[in-house]
Amino acid sequence: MTDREKLKHKQRIVIKVGSSTITYSETGTINYSKLEKLVRIIADIHNMGKEVVLVSSGAIAVGRHAIGLNEKPKTLACKQACAAIGQAALMTVYKKLFSEYNQTCAQILLTKYTFLRDESYENACNTLHELLSMGVIPIVNENDTVSTAEIEIGDNDSLSAYVSSMINGDLLIVLSDQDGLYTDDPRKNKDAKFVSVVKEFDPEIFDMAKGAGTNVGTGGMSTKIHAALMATKSGADMVIINGDDMENIRAVMNGEEKGTLFVANKDENYDFRSM
Repeated sequence: MTDREKLKHKQRIVIKVGSSTITYSETGTINYSKLEKLVRIIADIHNMGKEVVLVSSGAIAVGRHAIGLNEKPKTLACKQACAAIGQAALMTVYKKLFSEYNQTCAQILLTKYTFLRDESYENACNTLHELLSMGVIPIVNENDTVSTAEIEIGDNDSLSAYVSSMINGDLLIVLSDQDGLYTDDPRKNKDAKFVSVVKEFDPEIFDMAKGAGTNVGTGGMSTKIHAALMATKSGADMVIINGDDMENIRAVMNGEEKGTLFVANKDENYDFRSM
């Protein structure tokens, strides 16, 4: 059985979607068509008897649109206010869409303190496992409303790897604005070659990642590579796919050659909480 075919049998899956995937870049408003497709596919995967956790960005982007702010918030207070407004709006949409497919979702907001403090970590772990045992789909985001520079994770690529590690996930799917990892930024270098599979991390892999972001997102390929390192060392395969087509998620679950696959290489001595 190939590494791709093994993905068909993964049972505990974390899916990460970024702000730039579920909002319109021109306006920052929710792309309801893509969000509905995402929810429908997750509901289908869940109906197959698999456990799914969704790590979703978008709160700040949605919140800033609600107050008519066209650029990323420049102050911490404004960022946190946008997060407070947007998180409520985003969860309302998720709850409505999931309920249409007879699925129950729950909101989980985390900070870096959750992982650094043993009691908080254990409580979050227990809550996530209990929700999964109940057949609920947890929707996770960083708690931007209370995060500061000292306690923020900073990007949801890393957060998704943390979550995958804490629940012993066996597959992490990260949606990107690229088809996966290239040897160079394909938007700037037409000779950049696509990398289908990564089995070992070396300096060359990290050099391939260009930290390009967007007007609405916080991550780039660099954060995804670091997330892949965390996830694979914790025992999960990770795949970076293009989020422009939500059907790519289903293709990955069917073992098709989509995106860049980072093959799990579990390190028993690895402590992801020290990252």
